[in-house]
Amino acid sequence: MYFSTDYDSPLGKMLIVSDGEAICGVWFYAQKHFPSLNLEFKDDLTIFKEVKNWFDDYFNGENPKINFKLNPKGTDFRIKVWKILSGIDYGETLTYGEIASRISPTMSAQAVGGAVGHNPISILIPCHRVLGADGKLTGYAGGIDRKIKLLKLEGISFDDGN
Repeated sequence: MYFSTDYDSPLGKMLIVSDGEAICGVWFYAQKHFPSLNLEFKDDLTIFKEVKNWFDDYFNGENPKINFKLNPKGTDFRIKVWKILSGIDYGETLTYGEIASRISPTMSAQAVGGAVGHNPISILIPCHRVLGADGKLTGYAGGIDRKIKLLKLEGISFDDGN
């Protein structure tokens, strides 16, 4: 059984999903790859209070530590990519190519991009911190405008093509 709550972020309303013990998903409503899940709305879970406090601190420009469990569901390859994403520190970035090279010398940046794009736990698993080659701004399932705002919030420089 999965439970859900909503969070009104400065970048739009978000859906937060938990199995009761861990966060399994965080999506902006109407974003790309938005899930179709059977959910029970349950706003009073302790983990939901913890994650909402984390988001409040984050959107206030702080660098809060994640002190709750994350449990994304995906293929072994995607989970490997998401684990690398989780290691990108606040205010830092990696490129798709750098992530690919950490997995295998023959791994393609495009394969990594597919896994990054299907990250089910937005912001907490920081896929917004992944840039294209040479620091170029690339897509984001939550919308490129949100990615720009998240990067700016963290003080990250990027090449927007202008």
